[in-house]
Amino acid sequence: MSRTPLHPTREQIELPMVLDCLSDPIRLAIVYQLAQQERVSSELCCGDFSGLGAKSNLAYHFAKLRECGLMQTRVAGTNRFMRLRREDLDARFPGLLDAVIKSAARDAGRLQVLSGCDVVKMD
Repeated sequence: MSRTPLHPTREQIELPMVLDCLSDPIRLAIVYQLAQQERVSSELCCGDFSGLGAKSNLAYHFAKLRECGLMQTRVAGTNRFMRLRREDLDARFPGLLDAVIKSAARDAGRLQVLSGCDVVKMD
């Protein structure tokens, strides 16, 4: 049995699923942190999100993000590394991810889960 998580193809990524997934504040915070990390490194591991909730709760959110096509998960030993599927999302829905990240940064003070994140102004 393969430990590699299933991911939708670029063509299988659907806008209603992506928007529904982003409507959850925890998942929005995960996407925001992944987007901020892109400047330094393209991947984060599960432990990098420990401030957002318990392991079991985060595993649920990671699965939702992966299943809708927002996030790619790579398994290396006992670690799971996540990254945004920016290229695929920009190809399917140009400008959507950038608009979501800008909005999350602008509204970070109002969104409790983002208050612990480093807010970096995006131009």
